[in-house]
Amino acid sequence: MKLDHIIILQNKIDIIMKDGTASQQYDQIKDFVQGTKAEKSPIIPISAQLGYNIDVLVTTFAEFQFLSVTSLALLKCQLSEVSISISQDEAPSDLQGGVVGGSLLSGVLRVGEKVEIRPGMSGKDKNTGKRKCTSIMSRIVSLKAEQNDLLYAVPGGLVAVGLKCDPSLTRDDHLNGQFLGHPNKLPEVVEEVVIKFYLLRRLLGVVSDNTKKEKVSSLKKEEILLINISANSVGGKVIEKKKSMAKIQFLMPACASVGDKITLSRKIVKNWRLIGWGEIDKVTKVQQ
Repeated sequence: MKLDHIIILQNKIDIIMKDGTASQQYDQIKDFVQGTKAEKSPIIPISAQLGYNIDVLVTTFAEFQFLSVTSLALLKCQLSEVSISISQDEAPSDLQGGVVGGSLLSGVLRVGEKVEIRPGMSGKDKNTGKRKCTSIMSRIVSLKAEQNDLLYAVPGGLVAVGLKCDPSLTRDDHLNGQFLGHPNKLPEVVEEVVIKFYLLRRLLGVVSDNTKKEKVSSLKKEEILLINISANSVGGKVIEKKKSMAKIQFLMPACASVGDKITLSRKIVKNWRLIGWGEIDKVTKVQQ
């Protein structure tokens, strides 16, 4: 994805050390990245769950010297959405409203602020029959990080946001992949995108009978792909394709902007496999 700084993490090192495959897996990683921009990138064995070598990872990040301090004056504030379900056995008097959580991408969220959730509720316009989305407007009543109550939240880590809205809106992952932020400051809700795509040289994680590595075939018209935009995953149909450009129609509305990078996955042997990535060149907005 045209990245200048790449760190390769060999995760679950505590498990693969037990079965003696750590060195073999390391050699496979070296072979896989040979001839790519990641060829000379550091390979760090870690265990994210147990915290092994996380200090080495942080030190490596610092040595790159490309981290910048986020401006707290930014007007744009985004929260990739992962809904948190409220227990059914709570008494009605204990209900405080809906709760959502995710990672703050930029800006600042403060208790008491009015916020917007996009795409929100989707449906069809009765008159035109076209797809229509209605944003959810609410107000922040609480912020929490782990066990700490906050008055405001800045980028870094996960944040739980208590909202003054019907709890049924945030239950059962109804808002998974949506964006929360200051009203009229979020990315547009789109239903079609034109992308410039780049395919991988070979498939990842596919076992083949022959010794040759299976190549990734080009995109096909009418095929369904899995598109990842930020924290959201949405199905997409290829409706036009010309050389390295393609027009993709989302099966569900999603927030996206020109210049956003997306990943492309194809269903192979009943599983979604990464086949490449793309950069959004044009968008078609959904009626709101």
